[in-house]
Formats: sequence, structure tokens, C-alpha cells
Amino acid sequence: MLTKTGFGRLIAATLVLAWGAAMAADTRPTGIEGTWQGILGGSLRLTLHVLKAADGGLSADLVSLDQGGTKIPVQSLSLKDQTLSLNVDAVKGQYVGKLNATATELTGTWTQNGQSLPLNFKRNDPEPPAARRPQDPHKPYPYREEEVSYPNTRAGIKLAGTLTLPKGAGPFPAALLITGSGKQNRDEELVGHKPFLVLSDYLTRRGIAVLRVDDRGMGGSTGDFDKATSADFATDVLAGVSFLKARSDIRPDRIGLIGHSEGGLIAPMVAVQSPDVAFIVLMAGTSVSGEIILAAQQSMILQANGTPEAEVHANEAALKKAFVILREESDPAKARVRLVQSARGSAAILSNDKRADFEKSLEQEVDTLNGPWMRYFLKYDPALTLRKVTCPVLALFGELDLQVPAKLNRAPMEAALQAGGNHDYTVRVLPGLNHLFQQAKTGSPSEYGAIEETINPAALKIMGDWVEAHTQVK
Repeated sequence: MLTKTGFGRLIAATLVLAWGAAMAADTRPTGIEGTWQGILGGSLRLTLHVLKAADGGLSADLVSLDQGGTKIPVQSLSLKDQTLSLNVDAVKGQYVGKLNATATELTGTWTQNGQSLPLNFKRNDPEPPAARRPQDPHKPYPYREEEVSYPNTRAGIKLAGTLTLPKGAGPFPAALLITGSGKQNRDEELVGHKPFLVLSDYLTRRGIAVLRVDDRGMGGSTGDFDKATSADFATDVLAGVSFLKARSDIRPDRIGLIGHSEGGLIAPMVAVQSPDVAFIVLMAGTSVSGEIILAAQQSMILQANGTPEAEVHANEAALKKAFVILREESDPAKARVRLVQSARGSAAILSNDKRADFEKSLEQEVDTLNGPWMRYFLKYDPALTLRKVTCPVLALFGELDLQVPAKLNRAPMEAALQAGGNHDYTVRVLPGLNHLFQQAKTGSPSEYGAIEETINPAALKIMGDWVEAHTQVK
């Protein structure tokens, strides 16, 4: 919900640029009540409802009009010195906005999982127009659509998704789509885009059955997302492969995986574990450790957003210290104490205002960095797994990708596949495309929502042609 992390988990834990969470004090604010409209990331329409609570304080909810319109409760709402601060715990988001003199506009920043985007609200504005998403398919589809569910018996959970099938009796080749990091629905929806809906529609029209699935703990799927690692998510994918293999309308020898970002890390894991995987497509999949990826993506995104060079370097130094602590301390409780101390030391160079903002979100950011997913991600070396992949591989990178930079990952990807003796792999960098495989200007995540294109048609064709060529009956 709201800003995902661009298919990649942009964690800014211990960073000197962290924006604060909501203030805890109840200041019994006035003048903020009412309905506010805003647009996040250039396209995601939000409505903020602020009401006077029974005890004289405030209550509020946030509605994402382009993501189902569900009301999300707001916590820790406060107004101090004309600055509104609030927490939205359900999506681990925070907002800090400055109220103007006439109490008609809020100018501020939304922060979620360490990524900050500008977010301004206007009072009683008409609802912003829906963002144009010309690639979204519209019913009736020229293919069949089936709601499905199946168990991951190893994890004791149920997974739910949508299976799209070409017209006819089949059996059909199939692709299982694997989402990026952060809790995502089956369409991998973010800032008004539904990349996996677009991709599944495109491939199904070309004769490929496609299974797309809610992440565990999301939508119709059960399970605890926050306690899982990439290795756990790999077992969810294995359950999906078994489900497809058991269907009479699916060719059991033509089942492949298409993973994006973290999904591109998970697909090789599954391919190594299961002989039933006939091919894998890696969209911005990593080939170096999480430590290297996280440090590079943070610096590149900060630079693209115009952050002063001194602050970029301070950020890099803070991350390096955090990585050392996580390597040295296997006990999360001991690591947490050291991470907080290290972060506060790094924040000593900040102005009083920035240090106050930093303190507001410090503990949440540290808990994210110290959590099971991040600990696993930072240590995991994808190249070791890629060397064991024997099925055909298509690996695509966007030239302007700031989250999984092509310059950092292409050569190690090719080297790992070659070293393992894989004889059927293609690695390509697509010019002008970002992490979402949109035609972009800078590649910054702040552009994602403003771009109408969901997946570049050339990228879709490359994937479609390759999958079709590798699923034809021989």
C-alpha cells in the first residue's frame, strides 16, 4: 500500500537523512480538521480525513484512491508549531507536513521504508484525476482468468493468486511471477502501476499461462511476512511450481519463473532446488551481495535527488558502520543497542532540526535493518547460486536503474553463469529504462508514479519472444 520500495526494499536505517515519525505528544490541535487531497509520486491519489475525537484530540484515516480505496487508520497524530506529524503503522509510513498560514495547504514529505517522497495536501480540493495507465488491460479479456489457492505445506500457509490461461484446451507452457521486496499483492502494485497485471496480460495473449500470487500475509495469502526471508519466499514459489505441475492444462516440462528485483534473486534459488523449473527470467535481479547493493542504491538515489555530497558521504559511512555491527553481532538484541548508538554518533553532525527528525524514526529504522529479512539479504551472495543454475536464463537490466545498477550487476551475472557452465543464457542492458523497466529521465524512484508507461513495450517484447522461443515443443 502507498509507496512500495520500487520493487526493491529501500531501507535507510541509521541514515543521517531519515525523516521522523509522528510526535508522541497530544497537543490538542485545532484548525487541521477536515478533508485533504494530495498526490504522491506524481500519480497516487490520497485523501486524508482529520476528525475531532471524542476526548477533544484528533483522529484520522488515510485513503489511497488508486489502491482499492480502503481506509487506513492513522496513529500518533499531532500538530505542533504548524507542523503536522502522523504515523500510518499498517504500511510503516510517516508524514510530516507544514500547515500554511491560512490552514488550506500542507507541504511535506512521506517516508516509508526509508524512502522519502514529497507529498502536499490541499483542503477540500476536488479529487485529483486518476493517473493515466494506458497499458492496464480491461475486461473482457481474450483469455480465461481463474482465482486459485494452494498450500505451502512446509510453511503451513495458504497462497492465493490469479491464473490466466490462453483460450483452448492446452496444455500450455506457464510462467510464475515473483514479486520484489516489501509486502506486495499479486499485481505488484505501486504508485498506481500494476506491472504484473500488465506482464501477465501480455504473455497470456501470446499463449503462455501466467500465475501471479499475493505475497504471504497479503491479500488472500496467509502467513507472517515480517518474519520471513528470501529463502522462505523461495518455498512459496516452490509450492506454486508444484501447483502448476499438478494441473492437466499446464505442460509440466514448460514451467518457468519470472522474478523482478528480489524476485530475480529468488528465481535462481528455486531453479537450483527444483528440476521442474524449465527457464528463468530475471528482471533487475542481483548478482552481488546485499551489502554492496544497498550501499550503491542509497548513494545513487540520494545523488539523483540532489542531496549534498557531504551528506551522501556521511550516509555511506553510517551504513558501513551498521554493516560491521550486523556482521559482528548475531544476537539481534545486542546488535540493536550498538546500531542505535552508532546511528546517534553519525547524527552528531546534523543541525538540531535534522537531528530531531532523525530521532523520530531511528528505532523503527534500526529494527528494519536488524530484522531477519535484511540480515539475510545483506549476507546472501547471489553469484554462488547463479553458478548452479543449469536451465536457460534471460537476465535484463535497465540502464538507468538506481536500485539494482546494471554496471554493478551485469558482469558478475555473466561471470557466474559462465563459471557454472550454463550454455543458454542472455544478459542485456536496456537503454533508457529504470528499475521498473519504464522509459525514464534519471531513473530516480521519485519518477515512477509520474511516468504513464508501466513496462516499456520493447522490454515486454524481448521477454515474450524469449519465453516463446524457450517453451515451443521440440
